[in-house]
Amino acid sequence: MEDLMKKNIESSFIGLVPLIIFVLIYLGTGILLQLQGVSMAFYQLPSPVAVFIGIIFAFILFKGNIKEKFHTFLEGCGHQDIVTMCIIYLLAGAFAGVAKAMGGVDSTVNLALSYIPVNFLAPSLFIVAGFISTATGTSVGSIVSIAPIAVGLAEKSGVSLPLILAAVMGGAMFGDNLSIISDTTIAATRTQNVEMKDKFRVNLYMALPAAILTTILLVIFGSPEHITTLEVLNYNIFKVIPYIAVLVMAISGLNVFVVLACGIIIAGLIGFLAGDFTLLSLSKEIYTGFQGMNEIFLLSLLSGGLANMTAKAGGIEWLIGHIQKLIIGKKTAKLGIGFLVSLIDMAVANNTVAIIISGPIAKDISKKYDVNPKESAAILDIFSCIFQGMIPYGAQMLILLNFAGDKVSPLELISLLWYQMILLIFTLIFIKFKNK
Repeated sequence: MEDLMKKNIESSFIGLVPLIIFVLIYLGTGILLQLQGVSMAFYQLPSPVAVFIGIIFAFILFKGNIKEKFHTFLEGCGHQDIVTMCIIYLLAGAFAGVAKAMGGVDSTVNLALSYIPVNFLAPSLFIVAGFISTATGTSVGSIVSIAPIAVGLAEKSGVSLPLILAAVMGGAMFGDNLSIISDTTIAATRTQNVEMKDKFRVNLYMALPAAILTTILLVIFGSPEHITTLEVLNYNIFKVIPYIAVLVMAISGLNVFVVLACGIIIAGLIGFLAGDFTLLSLSKEIYTGFQGMNEIFLLSLLSGGLANMTAKAGGIEWLIGHIQKLIIGKKTAKLGIGFLVSLIDMAVANNTVAIIISGPIAKDISKKYDVNPKESAAILDIFSCIFQGMIPYGAQMLILLNFAGDKVSPLELISLLWYQMILLIFTLIFIKFKNK
């Protein structure tokens, strides 16, 4: 998708219309049904159907013949970032399914509840998710590693499941934003031509206070309404091994495909040796895990195609052009950079791609209005991560909610994403009062 931005593309608001239609249909239907009291309102309209409607409008509204439009659409569907994410979905689903079927989730949850007071589960998960994401540079990997355990902890401890999931999401985005090996950090520093350590220092002024305040809030509000009595906490330490192995491998920097594939093999072997599986039942559990990711697999594939069509039709260029018109000084330049990358992220649902697209424009804005490149790099990364962790059709949200089944709606989760909200506030304060 980023390759399209290197070509001369004519700016056009029409390029954004199909994407706007998708978002309005998806979110609008969920909000309307929520107001009507419909149970699990956001799950009544399958998200792939909503994006498919947007795609139909793209084919109707955009210029070119059908063959050209299909080529652009399929180019987006087959983009390396999209295909990579789809394979991660499948492997994550398989690992979660196999580990749960052999008793790994129950053992891990009971082990955690044996040593961590329920009042500290939410802040503990926030810190652990932040550590893993910072160490590995990937929010998706952090969520995949922790989410199944977090869901089980919430169910057994009585702590609010939406709050637990929000803590995991916040920690994952904290690390994605700060990690020096994160794709977003690499993209932000390269496009602004600054050292990673310099961007990290500026970034830390905003992210660290936000993380500390979030942790305090999770301690205060993370207690369950009623303490669930757990008379016997049985766990098999061997069945915890797959999760420990996945965490260790992820932190060591191994490729996420290798991590998840090894996780599936380890969980399968332990289940097989314990008598939980036969080779045939193991293969069925793996396939069931694949099937559990069908919806987010299809949504990512189709939205990748729509995002590519949007970019080629000039929708992204239209956003860039109109944001530049609003800039009148250094502070508005910083806000403009943040606003630009946020809107592009919401359009393409990929924070790294959003930074790559908006980075060169941000660099030009920084030079024109004398914005320190270290600050522009930090702002690019912060705003992209804030909104990537909040959009209902983003990979992080999709994976997290998928592990929760149909027990939590996007609206419930978004309202509890305290870290992202606090980080946004601290960033705006930084922009307001930082003059040099």
